Amino acid sequence: MANNHLGEELVKNALISPEQLLEAQKAQKASGSRLGSQLVKLGYMTEKQLVEFLSQQYGVPPVLLNEVSPEPDIIKLIPLSVVQKYMAIPFERNGSVLKVAMTDPTNIFAIDDLKFLTGYSIEVYVTSEESLKWAIDHFYDQSATLDEALNEIEGEKGEIEVADTSDEVSVGDLEKEADQAPVIKLVNLILVDAIKKGASDIHIEPYEKFLRIRYRLDGILYEVMKPPLRLKNAIVSRLKIMSKLDIAERRLPQDGRIKLKIQGGKEVEFRVSVLPTLFGEKVVLRLLDKSNLQLDMTKLGFEEEALKKFKEAIYKPWGMVLVTGPTGSGKTTTLYSALSELNKTECNISTAEDPVEFDLPGINQVHMHEEIGLTFASALRSFLRQDPDIIMVGEIRDFETAEIAIKAALTGHLVLSTIHTNDAPSTINRLLNMGIEPFLVASSVNLIVAQRLARKICPKCKVEDDIPKETLIQMGMDPEKASKTACYRGKGCPDCGNTGYKGRIALYEVMPVDEGIKELILMGASASEIKKEAINRGMKTLRQSGLTKIAEGITTVSEVMRTTIAD
Repeated sequence: MANNHLGEELVKNALISPEQLLEAQKAQKASGSRLGSQLVKLGYMTEKQLVEFLSQQYGVPPVLLNEVSPEPDIIKLIPLSVVQKYMAIPFERNGSVLKVAMTDPTNIFAIDDLKFLTGYSIEVYVTSEESLKWAIDHFYDQSATLDEALNEIEGEKGEIEVADTSDEVSVGDLEKEADQAPVIKLVNLILVDAIKKGASDIHIEPYEKFLRIRYRLDGILYEVMKPPLRLKNAIVSRLKIMSKLDIAERRLPQDGRIKLKIQGGKEVEFRVSVLPTLFGEKVVLRLLDKSNLQLDMTKLGFEEEALKKFKEAIYKPWGMVLVTGPTGSGKTTTLYSALSELNKTECNISTAEDPVEFDLPGINQVHMHEEIGLTFASALRSFLRQDPDIIMVGEIRDFETAEIAIKAALTGHLVLSTIHTNDAPSTINRLLNMGIEPFLVASSVNLIVAQRLARKICPKCKVEDDIPKETLIQMGMDPEKASKTACYRGKGCPDCGNTGYKGRIALYEVMPVDEGIKELILMGASASEIKKEAINRGMKTLRQSGLTKIAEGITTVSEVMRTTIAD
């Protein structure tokens, strides 16, 4: 069924609104996936509703593949390459009839091919694209392809030369080594495997006696493989060639980018960082997958009252909104979601970023180049000559940037930025330590948000956890609430890689800089005094936000203890 027709039918049947259809179509264009997948991902429909609707439209029975358990010999009837070609997977056999789930049950050529290939009569069921992709990941052992690539390399020891570890290595040798077919295959498989597993980073690390590759999944690093040590230069050179870096330079850090087009026309970008270490170059690749960018503020993790305060601050005509937290805590996503909300035709929005992680249509994004003098401070000065309404500064690192940003906030512009501090109240002291006058901080800052990312419990293997109520009380939960709170954990399943966690949610501490806080700033109060006053005025701390997520059954006690400290 064509995407346009599907969308129209869903609206006609009042399963989604016209506004939701437009949102899903926008997301679909960005990611290249099917409309149905985007509707489910955005939460406008459940997988079950979508499959049942498709079943009515096509006139064939529905199936959700995570609810079936096919025998391995049934799965082997159709090879993975054919499954991916026709988006059709076998799940049950009944005598001479093979039940096959398809995303497009009208594809008669595919049905004929499957009949010829298997020797069975084909009984067609309809499923969604997401359900079928889930089945491919779980029913077909794709880790075998990584092993095959490694075995192929092991079998070609004579063909791959070990590069000289001295600095006077020939560029020709490095290029030759990087262009070996098994190395290309292995690097491609590592990149694709990381995308499929939903990793945020890939770490390729050389040590004295081994080379290891780790993925960061939901904020935690997991080792995935240990290729032969002799391949370290070949793998690094291949990645340098892909990201257009100098393969002969092995003594200095380098940064680059790789763009990959994968199945379904989806584009994924990798930010590549190469760092010389004691035993060779370490490479870290950050995955920038636009289809996973969550720009809907209501889905980020804000509690209702905190979101209301945040929206009030970003809709003020001037002033500064600061987002604070460590690297990788989702600050950029929070700022992008705010910009996405504010991105209207009548607004001129400019951003200074280092680097630009995602391109946002309708927003003027500038990539910093400190080596040629394009710094946050110089970009900010230029923005003020470009008739801006809203300015986003990637990070306030020094007095000069902070001073210009504050002056912009005081002269009729809304300024959004990030800063590195532990919590919202200590941000005030950070600005004062940079040399900003207390009266400037008090009059320019509208609101400060501190955030952390906590892993969410996997919904497929969620079970009740036996946590003593005393533990919750010690963590800061009200005794009455603790007695009524049921805690949960994930016991581990194939869907979450046996970790018990799937996805992440942000914990937020939102501190509006109101009159009471302004007075304390002018008096030179400490961070702890400001925090105490903010809590009295209704601020929920990071720990309290985590306790709310525990009570809602979203995350675990151990996650909240890992990501927050006691108040």
